[in-house]
Amino acid sequence: MLNKLIVLAALLLPACFANAHEYKAGALEIAHPWSQELPPNAPTVAAYFVIHNSGNTADKLLSVDSPIAGIAQLHEHVMQNDLMKMQEVPSVGIPAGGDVTFAPMAYHVMLLELKDRSLLSDGKRFPLTMHFEKSGDVTVEVTVQKKAPDGVQVHAHAQ
Repeated sequence: MLNKLIVLAALLLPACFANAHEYKAGALEIAHPWSQELPPNAPTVAAYFVIHNSGNTADKLLSVDSPIAGIAQLHEHVMQNDLMKMQEVPSVGIPAGGDVTFAPMAYHVMLLELKDRSLLSDGKRFPLTMHFEKSGDVTVEVTVQKKAPDGVQVHAHAQ
């Protein structure tokens, strides 16, 4: 019985890693890039992920791009006159030994002038290339999900 469990665990282990959705660029680890499925007429889509810097040196996310969008921007949410708004930022610092979370109502990637909407439905994936100051470029596959992952709050925001 124990041998069967060991064989089963060995067979399932690669599947666990395949679903982890983690990527590396130098000392940076990008975990679970995702986007929420939107109505077909939505003018923009956002992408989210967590960047962990296991190194001793800070890095910076300088820009992003994706073939599904004409424009890709780094954004953050800020409170202005009692109203939460999003605004573009020129870069996002990734502290040494720290994490930066891209999530609804926080930092996020906005994709505008959408070109290929066929990749924006539940279960599909689209590429997103991140350009870091020190760690170089890394392309991740963003998974489109019908709903946000458990524990993530999704809010509407003003542009």
